[in-house]
Amino acid sequence: MKKLLVANRSEIAVRIFRSANELNLRTVAIYAEEDRFGVHRFKADEAYLVGQGKGPVAAYLDIESIISLAKAKAVDMIHPGYGFLSENADFARACEDAGIIFIGPKADLLEKMGDKVAAKKAADAAGVPTLPATPDPVSKPADALKWAKKIGFPLIIKAAFGGGGRGMRVVNKEDELQPMLEEAQGEAERAFGNAAVFLERYVGRAKHLEVQILGDSHGNVVHLHERDCSVQRRYQKVVEVAPSIGLPDAVVDELCQAGVDLAQKIGYDNAGTVEFLLDQDTKEWFFIEMNPRIQVEHTVTEQITGIDIVRSQILVAMDHALHEKKIGIPTQLEIPRNGCAVQCRVTTEDPEKDFSPDYGKILSYRSAAGFGVRLDGAMGDTGSIITPFYDSLLVKLTTSGPNLSQALDRMHRALREMRIRGVKTNIPFLENVITHKEFVKGNATTRMIDVTPSLFKFKPRKDRASKLLNYLGEVIVNGNPQVKGRPRLKNPLPLIVPECDAIENPPRGTRDLLLSQGAKKFSSWLREQKPLMVTDTTLRDAHQSLMAARMRSYDMLEVADYISRNVSGLFSLEMWGGATFDTAMRFLSEDPWERLRQLRERIPNVCFQMLFRGSNAVGYSNYPDNVVSGFVKHAANAGMDIFRIFDSLNYL
Repeated sequence: MKKLLVANRSEIAVRIFRSANELNLRTVAIYAEEDRFGVHRFKADEAYLVGQGKGPVAAYLDIESIISLAKAKAVDMIHPGYGFLSENADFARACEDAGIIFIGPKADLLEKMGDKVAAKKAADAAGVPTLPATPDPVSKPADALKWAKKIGFPLIIKAAFGGGGRGMRVVNKEDELQPMLEEAQGEAERAFGNAAVFLERYVGRAKHLEVQILGDSHGNVVHLHERDCSVQRRYQKVVEVAPSIGLPDAVVDELCQAGVDLAQKIGYDNAGTVEFLLDQDTKEWFFIEMNPRIQVEHTVTEQITGIDIVRSQILVAMDHALHEKKIGIPTQLEIPRNGCAVQCRVTTEDPEKDFSPDYGKILSYRSAAGFGVRLDGAMGDTGSIITPFYDSLLVKLTTSGPNLSQALDRMHRALREMRIRGVKTNIPFLENVITHKEFVKGNATTRMIDVTPSLFKFKPRKDRASKLLNYLGEVIVNGNPQVKGRPRLKNPLPLIVPECDAIENPPRGTRDLLLSQGAKKFSSWLREQKPLMVTDTTLRDAHQSLMAARMRSYDMLEVADYISRNVSGLFSLEMWGGATFDTAMRFLSEDPWERLRQLRERIPNVCFQMLFRGSNAVGYSNYPDNVVSGFVKHAANAGMDIFRIFDSLNYL
């Protein structure tokens, strides 16, 4: 075996490349057009574009394109990572048909355990307790209602062919079932290409525990102990701990043995995770699913066992046995369980805005380091561009110590040490979680975030360096009489006031034509024009500089008469947009709506145009359709004529 391709991106692709490099394998990356600057592309020995024209996510789901590329580049093995095609049995079979080794369980196991309904049947057959649930996926509301009455409320809807919290909804009462079912099926279809869902009993006060399994094709199966993944938001794990804290040894032993029993019963032959719910009130535990792939949180298990799970996956796929020298997995009783490890997922989400993803350019990035600190990242670097196309994970931060207390102290230090500017992150929220008394005691449940409002009380960031730079810039450019030796600068250029006859009526312009002909005829007239139509953007662009070029409404109104009479041949004036609202309200203490009305009165003859960011309108969040529609109507009534839309699909 000489060449390994990773059918994934970002952090997990880089993680796999590192283990492959240690095994002297040549590495191949794939990337979508929208992901062409992704760091994983540059970490591989070779990198190729796939799924051209199919979009940012569909490109990574393009089995035909990936397999064709792999064959053309003489790839021997493909690792799917997590997400995307990692649980797709058709992809595993396509690899096998092409003579390429799929690094993961056999296709029939993927089909069985990737389908959560089939996985529950397998657990039942292995004697592992399961939650009451539908025996098969459901799609029709009538069937769902019939099973819901048998299972009882509250219940949870889950995607049958995927994880990561996608396609999951809690239904508390009967009248919520149909709309929640439609939401879950739609989300499952978009995320996994399959709308199948199943219904399951919902445990209100639960711990989410999972057992890391490793098997081979020689019949060997071991567990690498358990993890506590209870801290979740919208069913997405936020903080993970290995091993679990505060559980009775008997429960831990039962869970780990159940994981091994299930894996042995089905003949599992690679890395996987068996997941359980522990009812905090009754102390009952139930199998919920098996993830037949590497997990995001595998790092904490590697830290306490010293076992490289990804390396083991690759070697198992090469038909090596777990306990032979090449892999070197100890026998079950000898597998280490040293100390404690904690993982925090640092994301570009703003916890003060309901965790809305933030994107843009990272202006400054300083990561944590030091003893007991591990970083698994891909996009974390000064100058990196965070796009809206993919999940918001920036870096996985893992710390370890001889016990939970020291691991958490180290985590808190590492989070404080990180400096990320240019995009919002969830670091303040993570700090609140890991220092919360219930989490420190090991009492966190899956609803901890939902029922703990104090986690959302944040101390304002001082950001002293940015404030100092802004202050220095202000003083250097504009001067400051309170700063010794730095007098306020004088403008050496003469002030030029444009002359015009403000009494004379402005000549006819494009807006007069729009008002007389209406929008449809005006659009037809515009399409027929041969000359170049010019839009002036001075009144929008000239107020955006952070230093000295912010134009006040006063400044714009001073030249409004001149514009209406001397440049009436313009097609339009672009004079409104997101930056207008930002500078007017944050820095100038002005009303952008009043600016629009005043300029409309002074320039009645030339069309006004604005830049409109799709469903974001003039903000930086997705707004409901009725809000966007209402904004457009008010803007038109205030004097706006032309709405130029960009980033029109930003709600996807």
